Amino acid sequence: MQYSEPSNGLHGNPRAVMPAVEVGRRGFLGASVGAAVLTSGTMWHAAQTASAVPGEGPYGSIANRVADRNGVVLPDGFTSRVVATSDSPVGDTSYVWPVFPDGAATFGSDGPDGGWIYVCNSEAVLPGTGGVSAVRFTADGEIADAYRILEGSTVNCAGGPTPWGTWLSCEEYDWHGNRDATEAFGSVAGRVFETDPTGSTDPVVLPALGLFQHEAAAVDPVNERVYMTEDQPDGCLYRFVPDSYPSLGSGRLEVALLEAGTLTWEEVPDPSAASEPTKDQVPGAARFDGGEGLWYHDGTVVFATKGDNRVHAVDAATGAYRVIYDADDLGGDAPLRGVDNLTVEPGSGDVYVAEDGGNMEVVIITPSGEVAPFARVDGHEGSEVTGPVFSPDGSRLYFSSQRGSDGRGVTFEVSGPFRGAVDAVPSETTTTVADSIESASASARTADAGSGGIDPPLVAGAAAAALAAGGIGVLLRRRGRGAVGRGDD
Repeated sequence: MQYSEPSNGLHGNPRAVMPAVEVGRRGFLGASVGAAVLTSGTMWHAAQTASAVPGEGPYGSIANRVADRNGVVLPDGFTSRVVATSDSPVGDTSYVWPVFPDGAATFGSDGPDGGWIYVCNSEAVLPGTGGVSAVRFTADGEIADAYRILEGSTVNCAGGPTPWGTWLSCEEYDWHGNRDATEAFGSVAGRVFETDPTGSTDPVVLPALGLFQHEAAAVDPVNERVYMTEDQPDGCLYRFVPDSYPSLGSGRLEVALLEAGTLTWEEVPDPSAASEPTKDQVPGAARFDGGEGLWYHDGTVVFATKGDNRVHAVDAATGAYRVIYDADDLGGDAPLRGVDNLTVEPGSGDVYVAEDGGNMEVVIITPSGEVAPFARVDGHEGSEVTGPVFSPDGSRLYFSSQRGSDGRGVTFEVSGPFRGAVDAVPSETTTTVADSIESASASARTADAGSGGIDPPLVAGAAAAALAAGGIGVLLRRRGRGAVGRGDD
């Protein structure tokens, strides 16, 4: 579905750079946030006290286990199936799964057969070829339908679910200094889109959340904030404060500063990044080396940085900050490298982290600090694991191998005795996705995005110009790449 711009969000009715701190050493859908809407703070307590130690994990070691017929190595009692493969129809539907599947989420469905909806970004790099797809499952896990919920966007990397049942899809690029690429991509830098997993309401773009090289987003429903990571070697951590939560059409974009183990926040003067990248607008902004996956759970914001192989935790209420995993601290015994997308299992608080490259594993970090591989995809050298996320009841884990064994992405489902399996916690909001989308369009039309973006549609001539300028080459994803690069003028 083609998006509308500018927008207010899908929920409710409106509404001289100094050296930076270096952090690295070197309501009808219930979102999969599930129990994350509960905020006892126990996860932050664990993050404060636990030290990362390699172990076998809650399900035992997979070191001596062999891959199943799908090439997935799993603990005893777990099984996998292939849900979708790029360039092939999904199940018995006619919908062809896109290339480069990436960030994902699940949502409960009130459709005629119950079940749930799985949404997944496509990180396709040519202008207008990305977007978001959805698969609807019946209550017994059969594929009932597949369809597109966002088209016309590009390099849709990760994102995040909202408590009111929408999916925030994030574009990952920054074309400051490259006018041709800016024109071809429709924006000087990546945007955030709010989408309806059912596909019944058109998606909208949310310029108030800033134009930068977005990676992931996570909603804190208690303090009513949206956190966002930036996939740049000198990227930042951002926080959006809506004017009228949960509408995301207008508000204040802030960037994190770090002092004495606590994050503080300062407003970004120009979220449209019309003349200067957002990351360079606030003196002293904390730098995070390649921001990746991001999730809110139990009062804690957890995020990963791939450049230094770290996982971080922030107390959403106080700003207290701590690194909960650092591969360098474990040396050659580090079980997790190339940290990328992540999710938190609602019932247990286990953090599941996907590897970009490495040995293609999904690795668990338990609340007690034990770090252990949970799953491995064999034979997919040159790919990366993307988009780990649980079904709303926690009984199934989804993830993709973005480029598979032959360049075609593969999306997997793993079933088994997950210790965090719970009944999904319903959304606390009652506004429908349609209300949210309509509100988004109205508010952002009032507060224009500024000159950072240009209106769609993307045209072939502009795309060709960007290709001629060599901009697209910068976007070609490679194993171990730091981030989508910035073009030259």
